[in-house]
Amino acid sequence: MDLEVCIDSVESAVSAERGGAKRVELCSDLLEGGITPGAGLIASVRRHIAIGLYVMIRPRGGDFCYTDLEFEVMQAEIAHARDLGADGVVLGLLDEQGHVDVDRTHKLVELACPLNVTFHRAIDMTTDLPAAVHDVIATGANRLLTSGGAPSALRGMEEIARMVQAARGRVAIMAGGGITAENIAAIAHGTGATEFHSSARTAFPSPVRFRKQGLAMGDLRDREYRRFTVREQSVRALLVALHKLTRESQPA
Repeated sequence: MDLEVCIDSVESAVSAERGGAKRVELCSDLLEGGITPGAGLIASVRRHIAIGLYVMIRPRGGDFCYTDLEFEVMQAEIAHARDLGADGVVLGLLDEQGHVDVDRTHKLVELACPLNVTFHRAIDMTTDLPAAVHDVIATGANRLLTSGGAPSALRGMEEIARMVQAARGRVAIMAGGGITAENIAAIAHGTGATEFHSSARTAFPSPVRFRKQGLAMGDLRDREYRRFTVREQSVRALLVALHKLTRESQPA
């Protein structure tokens, strides 16, 4: 069973590798669900880790129905990610009716070749998840990330299991959304998924001592004085739970 860790910094990438993750998904602005990281961040992460590096290709937050100009940006970002040493890209496009945009996604998959492509949780915003699985298969993507259309993978287990059945091995189904060391075994057992995606993030206070009162740089209160990072021990705990499940499922 494989574990992918979502990261937004070099420090988190190093912690994910030390904790035993198979790959990382590199994003910026995780508070928006992740957007494309800058070239400098991609290059630095690549220099510091040897495990798989997948780069988010998302030009903005919000919905997943993109304009022609945004689609042009996505094409350019895929080329940059490949040139900077990424092993894969993560993307997702929907049309105005909430269906997978098969044609344009297929174009991006072809452009990304030979990189692997993950279709991200945009699939959870579609009108029919099992049908969307077949659409993703038609795009040529290698895997899809899903919470089963629910706020968390734990709550979406039944739907994820149906998606695994619909895929029949033609595309990898990676469960993600609120996955922790405490629930990953239950999610694996309940869905039949063999790949898992977790942020494994921990919040900690900013080291800045002076706190400017009554002023914020964004919409979230006190965001300037909180940081988030992946901790090596959190990643390791997820893998310990997976390895225990694997041992228990093996015949005596």
